[in-house]
Amino acid sequence: MAEQVPNPVTGRDTLHRARRLVIKIGSSSLTTPTGVNRKAIDSLVDTIAAVRARGTEVILVSSGTIAAGIHPLGLGKRPRDLATQQAAAAVGQGKLLAEYTSSFARHGTEVAQVLLTAEDLIRRTQYTNAHRALNRLLALSVVPIVNENDTVTTAEIRFGDNDRLSALVANLLRADALLLLTDVDALYTAPPSRPGSERIAHVVSKADLDTVLIGRTGPAGVGTGGMVTKVDAAGIATGSGIHAIVTSAQNAEAALAGEDVGTWFQASGKRQSARGIWLGLLAEVQGRVVLDDGAVAAVVKNRRSLLPAGITGVEGAFEAGDPVELADALGTVVARGFVNYSSTELPAMLGRHTVQLREEFGPEYQRPVVHTDDCVRLPSRARPRR
Repeated sequence: MAEQVPNPVTGRDTLHRARRLVIKIGSSSLTTPTGVNRKAIDSLVDTIAAVRARGTEVILVSSGTIAAGIHPLGLGKRPRDLATQQAAAAVGQGKLLAEYTSSFARHGTEVAQVLLTAEDLIRRTQYTNAHRALNRLLALSVVPIVNENDTVTTAEIRFGDNDRLSALVANLLRADALLLLTDVDALYTAPPSRPGSERIAHVVSKADLDTVLIGRTGPAGVGTGGMVTKVDAAGIATGSGIHAIVTSAQNAEAALAGEDVGTWFQASGKRQSARGIWLGLLAEVQGRVVLDDGAVAAVVKNRRSLLPAGITGVEGAFEAGDPVELADALGTVVARGFVNYSSTELPAMLGRHTVQLREEFGPEYQRPVVHTDDCVRLPSRARPRR
C-alpha cells in the first residue's frame, strides 16, 4: 500500500483551536496618503474581537507609525533620511495608538502599546522582561499592540523588521500561529501583476520556494519590506514549530475561519530561543573565524566551546561581544556566535592552548573564543559558502 501523505493544507483548521495568535499588519493596510485609515482599523479590530470571543488570545504587531506621521508633519511622502523617519514615527505612534484605543473600546477591550526592537529579544534581561510583561497583559485580557521602536532604531528601520519581529514575538510567547497581513492576497509564483503568475496555496518546505520570484516592495509604497520579509518571517516561525499564513488584510476574517485563502506555511521545526533565531538568521556578522577540522567537529558535532587552539585564521574587524561566523577550511560557515575577543587580540592567540595564554597574558585569557552557550550551529543545508 502506498504511504499516505498528509494534506499540508489541513493545518488551517488549527486556527479554530488556537490558544494564542500573533497577527501582524503592514503600513499599507492601515494608512492612506492623508493618515490613519480608521475604516481599515475598525475592520481589523472587529475581526480580532471575534477571534478573542472564541477564547483565543491575540497579540497584534502593527506597523504604520511612520506612515501615520507623514501627513501631520506635512511631508507629502515617506522621508528617506533616518532622522526624519524617526520624527515621523514619534508623531505617528501616538496617533496610531489613539485610533486602536478608540476602536477596541467599542468592544470593551483595553490595549497596551509595547515598543520593541529585535535587540530587546536577544538580550537576556530585556527578553525576560518582555516575556513577563506580555504574558501579564494577556492574563489581564489586554490586547498588546507591539511595534518595532522606529523612533530609536537604526538599521532595523530600513528592513521591514516588524515582519521578523512578529515571528520573534510569536516564538517568545509560544503562539500557535502567525498571521501576516499585507496588501497582497497571497504569495505568487511571480509578482501578481506578471501574466501567468499563480497563487501558492501552501508551502511545506523551503524547496517549494526555489523557483519563486519574490517582490521586495509593496504596491502602496509606504512599507519597507514587501513580500520578501513576509516569507522570511514565515520561515522563522515555521522553523520554530509555528504555523504561518500570509494574506491580505481584507482576507483576515476568512483566513482565521480556516478558509483556503492566502499562502499557508506549514510548521516544520522545533521551538527555539529568540536569541538563537536572531543570531542564526538575522544578526549582521562583523567578521569570520576559520577553524581546523578538529575544532569544527568539537563545536558542531560535540557542541563544545571554541578554543584558540583550533583557530587557523581571522577575517574582518570586530570587537568582543560581536556576532561572527565560524567557518571551516573550505569557507563553509558552520556556526555563528558571540566572540569574546576582538579581531586585534585573536591573531596572537591562534593555535595556542589556554594554559599557555594564561601564563603569558593572564587568567582572563582562559575564556573560550566562543562559548557553546553563545553559539548557534547551522544546519548543513543552510550553510553558505563564499
